[in-house]
Order: sequence, then structure tokens, then C-alpha cells
Amino acid sequence: MSWLPVIALAMAAFVVAAFALRLPKSGWALFGAALLFGLAGYAMHGSPGYAGSPTENVPEANPNNAAMVDARREFFGADSLPSRYVTIADGFARNGQFEDSANMLLNAISQDPSDVEAWVGLGNALVEHADGSLTPAALYAYSQAEQLAPQSPASAYFLGIGLLRSGRPEEARRIWAQLIENAPTDAEWVEPMTLRLERLDAMLTQMGGQQPAASGQ
Repeated sequence: MSWLPVIALAMAAFVVAAFALRLPKSGWALFGAALLFGLAGYAMHGSPGYAGSPTENVPEANPNNAAMVDARREFFGADSLPSRYVTIADGFARNGQFEDSANMLLNAISQDPSDVEAWVGLGNALVEHADGSLTPAALYAYSQAEQLAPQSPASAYFLGIGLLRSGRPEEARRIWAQLIENAPTDAEWVEPMTLRLERLDAMLTQMGGQQPAASGQ
């Protein structure tokens, strides 16, 4: 059935040329041959059975994407609302559009270079865009967040996640252990961070790694 519109169009073109445009009868055979030649070429190279518009690899929403955004938000709390750029970037991140998310976070940083959450979010978006690789750009974003808010565990935590995803668990463990060791005694995040470190130690033990006892545990 997909060939019928093509044939009908060719016939319509012939009728218009012959009667509406008053093509001389001596040229009918030549014009008809041209149409047949065009149909033959379409038969050889065309794809009438395919959809008219090409499909694209559209990023899909993933529960892990939303979990990453929610985990970052927990470090900043409900009292510290993100900027509108960060909010839009989070929407892109939840849908797996990490390049768009990173670009939006760059807008946030351009407007406010001291936006710690934007720097952390940028590091996360760059890691995800690189399929879990801790790129130099992501490292720079985390380092900027660390310099702006050395008392916040967010940058060190997500840097550790990036190291884990890049196959460098020992480095991740060292960063997390140092983070706990230098933490204020009354910091609320110390306990959950310690639990994460313990799970990492268990994983390293299963991998056969020999790790020293964690400081502060």
C-alpha cells in the first residue's frame, strides 16, 4: 500500500503536464519515460515502507538519575533552595539529558560563581554524560565546590562516587575516610557517611583488597 501514493503522484504529474500545462503530444513519451525512470530509481534506493521522519536516540528517564538528583539535594537541605537554573538542570538530568543539564548548570555558575550546589551538580552531570568516567572537567567542578564550601561533604561524597564508577575504589575510600576524620563531631551526615564507608570496606574485602581500619569508626 505504501507504493500507491508514489504511483498516484506520478500519474498526477503526467496529467498536469499533459493537459494543464499543455505538453505537446510529441513530448508525452519522453516525459512518461522520465517518470518511469524516477520510479525505477526510487524502487532501487527508496524505502517506502519506513516512516517519513528519522528516529533519534532520545535519552530516557531512569530511576537512578532521579536518585542522584535527590541525593545531592539532601546535602543542601530543604531550607537552601536551588537556583532556577539548577532546578531546570535537574529536570534535564532526571530525563537523562546530561549535556543539556551541564549547559544549564554552566549558566547558573556564570550568574553566581559561588553557587556550590551548581558546581556539585555540574560535576555529577559531566560524570554521567561521560558514562561514569571521572573527567578532568568533572574533577575541576568538584574541586571548585570544595574550595567554596570546605565544610560541606557534598563534593567529597560525589567525587568518591565518581572514583568508584571509574574503577578506583581505593581512592574513593581514602577520600571518604578523610572526610569523616575531619568532620565536626556534631555533623549529622557523619553517621550515614560512616555506613557508606563500611559498605565500601565490605565491597573491597570481597574484592580481596586489604584496607586499614577507618578513622573515627
